[in-house]
Amino acid sequence: MPKFSRPFSISRKVAQLKETVKVDTQKIREKILAELQAIFQNAVSLAKGETTVNKQPLTIKERQAWARVAAYTAQVIQGIAKGFDERQIDEDLAKLEELINEAAAKTKAASTGAGAC
Repeated sequence: MPKFSRPFSISRKVAQLKETVKVDTQKIREKILAELQAIFQNAVSLAKGETTVNKQPLTIKERQAWARVAAYTAQVIQGIAKGFDERQIDEDLAKLEELINEAAAKTKAASTGAGAC
C-alpha cells in the first residue's frame, strides 16, 4: 500500500495545483480584460470625437490615431479571450502602450500648438 499512496498523493497535489493555476489564471484574465475594455471604450470615445482634450475637439489625424489604439486594443482583448500566453500578453501590452503614447503625444502636440495660436 505505501507504494501507491505516495504517487497518488503527488498526482492529487499536481491536480490541485493545476486547478489553482486555472482559477488564478481566470481571475488574472478577467482583470486584464476589464481594464482593456475600459481602455477600448476611452479610445473609441476619442476616435469618435465624443471626448475633447482641453476643451478642444480632436483633429481627424488625432482621431485616426485613437482609432488605431481602439482597433489594436480589440485585437489584444480577442487574443486574451482565446488563450492566456503571458509572454504574448506582455508583448501586446507593450505595443498597445506604444500606440497610446504616440496618440497621446499627437493629441498633446496639437492641443499645445492650438493654444499657442
